[in-house]
Amino acid sequence: MDPLIGTMTGADLLFVGSLLVGVGPGIITAAGDDNAIVVDCTGLTIASAVVDTVALAGGRGHRSEYVATLAPGNIPDFLVVPDELAAAVPNAVAMLMTRPEQVRALVAAGRPVLWSGTDVPGRAAAPEAGIPAAEDLTGSPRVGVWIDRNGFLHQELTADGRYDETRGGRPHAYQGRYWIDGDRIDYLDDLGFWAYGEFQGDELHHAGYVMKLG
Repeated sequence: MDPLIGTMTGADLLFVGSLLVGVGPGIITAAGDDNAIVVDCTGLTIASAVVDTVALAGGRGHRSEYVATLAPGNIPDFLVVPDELAAAVPNAVAMLMTRPEQVRALVAAGRPVLWSGTDVPGRAAAPEAGIPAAEDLTGSPRVGVWIDRNGFLHQELTADGRYDETRGGRPHAYQGRYWIDGDRIDYLDDLGFWAYGEFQGDELHHAGYVMKLG
C-alpha cells in the first residue's frame, strides 16, 4: 500500500501481540530461536486488511488515516488469500468483500478473526474504543436500499447508522455500522474490518460496485 515499500516476494512477516516488528526476507531463520509460531504461507498473498478502496480506485488523491501498510511499528491487520486470486492489491482486498470463503485468514490487531474461510470460535467482537457514535439519519436522502447495476448487491442503510447487505441473493452477507462525512461513507463491519465508499451525485461507489437507491 506504500509505493516506497512496494510489494515483496518471498518475504516473512513477524508480529508480537498487536505490533508488527519485522517484514522482509529471511526472518523465519530466527523464528525458531525466538520460539515463534510459524505459519507457512507458501502460494499465498498477504495484504493489508485496512485499506481505502476509494483511493485505490482513483477516487481520492490521498489515502485516509485508516490505510495501513505492513511495516514495522504498525498494527498487524492483514488478510491471506491464494496467489491466483491476488493479481494486485485491490484484487486481494476484494476477496474479503466478494468471496470471503476464499480468504485463508483474516487477522485483526494480531488476533485471528477468520481462519480457513470460517469464523474463529470465541473471537473478539469489533473493538468499541475510539469508534464514534452513530448519528440519527432520520430524513436523510441517503437512507434506503442501494442496488448495483446488475442487482447483485443490495445495501440497506438505515437511519440508526446500521447497514445490511444482500449479495447474490444471500441475505445478511455483511452487517455493521456506517458513518457519512460529506460525500464519504465509512463502514465498520461486525466482523471487525473497515470499508469505504463515496457518493457521486445519485450514485454510491463502494468496493468496485456502483449503486443507486432502489
